[in-house]
Amino acid sequence: MSQNILIGKIAILLALLNENEREPYESQLQGVKYCQGKVGAMSLEKVITAVETAAKRHQVIHEDIYRETHSLYHAILEGLEGVSRGQLVIGDMKRTVGLRFAVVRGQPYKEKMEGEWLAVAFYGTIGAPIKGLEHETMGLGINHI
Repeated sequence: MSQNILIGKIAILLALLNENEREPYESQLQGVKYCQGKVGAMSLEKVITAVETAAKRHQVIHEDIYRETHSLYHAILEGLEGVSRGQLVIGDMKRTVGLRFAVVRGQPYKEKMEGEWLAVAFYGTIGAPIKGLEHETMGLGINHI
């Protein structure tokens, strides 16, 4: 591999784009596993579960290997810190989120011994649970497997 794969950049791009907008970027997706999804919730547990379920369903992680689920969990939490401005609370503060997300798995370093990493990106809205009173938000988390 002659250049690093920027898994965070790819995850952000995928979180921003819907499936119809993704086509021009397909060449950048070579060498990574990924999935995209959507979640709307007033519960962090629902957001975490939606991302974890998508990653397992699309075989971005192996559901029987604990370290992969553990890595994903930490990348999700880091991404959610960006979404929620460092306060990992939504429903208890009367906030709701509507998010698109992407999970990307790849080897971001030239040295193979550095192994695989996961990036989780979120893009969407956060705010009061009243339509029209939310604002845009984004978050990115990256963790080694």
